[in-house]
Amino acid sequence: MTELTDSPFSEFVGKHPGEPNVMEPALLTDPFAGYGALREQGPVVRGRFVDDTPVWFITRFEEAREVLRDQRFANSPAHSAGGGSADTPIDRLLEIMGLPEHYRAYLSGSILNMDAPDHTRLRRLVSRAFTARKITDLRPRVADIAEDALRRLPEHAVDGVVDLIPHFAYPLPITVICELVGIPEADRPQWREWSTHLVSLRPELHPETFPEMIDHIHALIRERRTALTDDLLSELIRVHDDDGSRLSDVEMVTLVLTLVLAGHETTAHLITNGVAALLTHPDQLQLLKSEPALLPRAVHELMRWCGPVHLTQMRYATEDVELAGVRIKKGEAVTPVLVAANHDPRHFADPDRLDLTRQPAGRAENHVGFGHGMHYCLGATLARQEAEVAFGKLLAHYPDVALAVAPEDLQRVPLPGSWRLASLPLRLN
Repeated sequence: MTELTDSPFSEFVGKHPGEPNVMEPALLTDPFAGYGALREQGPVVRGRFVDDTPVWFITRFEEAREVLRDQRFANSPAHSAGGGSADTPIDRLLEIMGLPEHYRAYLSGSILNMDAPDHTRLRRLVSRAFTARKITDLRPRVADIAEDALRRLPEHAVDGVVDLIPHFAYPLPITVICELVGIPEADRPQWREWSTHLVSLRPELHPETFPEMIDHIHALIRERRTALTDDLLSELIRVHDDDGSRLSDVEMVTLVLTLVLAGHETTAHLITNGVAALLTHPDQLQLLKSEPALLPRAVHELMRWCGPVHLTQMRYATEDVELAGVRIKKGEAVTPVLVAANHDPRHFADPDRLDLTRQPAGRAENHVGFGHGMHYCLGATLARQEAEVAFGKLLAHYPDVALAVAPEDLQRVPLPGSWRLASLPLRLN
C-alpha cells in the first residue's frame, strides 16, 4: 500500500483512546476488516473524523439505511445545534487544507452539504440530464468512447504491460461527464490532474488546486455565455440569467465543480476495483464471460463488494435520536460506514464472497454503495451504465486479459473512507 506522508490529519490519530480515527492504520490498511470489527462491536460506534470531529459510525446495514433516509439527520451542520457557528467541521477542514477564505463558500455551499429546500431546488435543475431515458440514449456514445480507449491500450504498453487506470478507467468516465456538462476536450487532462491533487491529502496542493478549478469554471461560464449550446452548463447559465433566485453565481460554479469531480472519480475506481476483483476471482470472471447478460447484476455486486466509497459524508442530528439503543444528541455527527454495511452478515449471506448472481434480477439494488434516501447518488444510473460498458467491452476486446503482478502486490492509495488502487498493471494477451 502506498504510504500517506506529511498529512496534517495524522496528528489526531490515537488522541482519544477508544474512539477510532478514520486515519488509523487499521482502518486505512484494511478497511474491510477494520470497519468490520467496529460493526461487530456494535451498530453505532463512537469515533473521530479526520479533523478530530467526534462522529458516530453507523456500521450495520439496516441502521445505515435508516440514517440515510431519516430526515432528522441533516447534511448541513447549520441545521443542527450550533447552526450559524463559523467553527463547523467543514470550516475546520477547509482551514486545515489551507484554502483561501474567499474560495471556501464554493465548497461549503456544495449541493452535497445542503438539505431541503435548497438541495431539492438544485437537484431538480440538473436531474433532467441524468434521467433513465437520457442515460439510455447516451449508451452508444459511452460505448464508442470505451471502444476507442480500448483500441489504443496496446500503444501504452511497456514490456507488454499497460496500466488500466490512466488509459481506460479514467478516460471513459471523465470524457462522458465532461461532454454531458460541457467541459471542452482540451481542458479534460487538467481536470484529471486537479482531481488527483484533491484526493492526495497533500496539503501543499490544495490552496492552489481549488482556486484554479473555481477560476477556470468562472472563465468557462464567461466564454460559454457568448455561445450557448445544448449542454448542461449552458442550461445552468440560462437558468441563472433568467432568474438568479433559482441559481446563484456561487451555486452554478459549485454545481459544475461537484458534477465533474463526482462524475468521474468514483466511477473510474469502480471500474478499476471491479476489473481487479474479476481477475482475482476466475470462477466469477468465467461466469461473466459465459453469461454477458449478467453484467447489470454483476455491477451491483461489484459495487457492494469493492465499491470505491466506504464512508458517507457526515450528517448531523437535528434533534435527539434513539438509534439501536444509542442516544444521538442534537447536533452530533454521524456517518454511515458503507463498507461495513455492505458486508454485514446480518443482511448478506456469506458477505465476503464475491457472487455476481447475488443481486436479484429486475429488483431494486440490495446494497448501499450509492447511498439511499433523498441523497441517493444522482449519477448512479450513469455510473452503472459506464461500468457495464467498461467490463463488457474490455472482456470482448481482450478476453485473456490478466494481472501483470501478484494480487498482493497491487498498490492502494490509503485514503480514509475510500478504496482505490494506485495502478492496475495488466497483460492484454
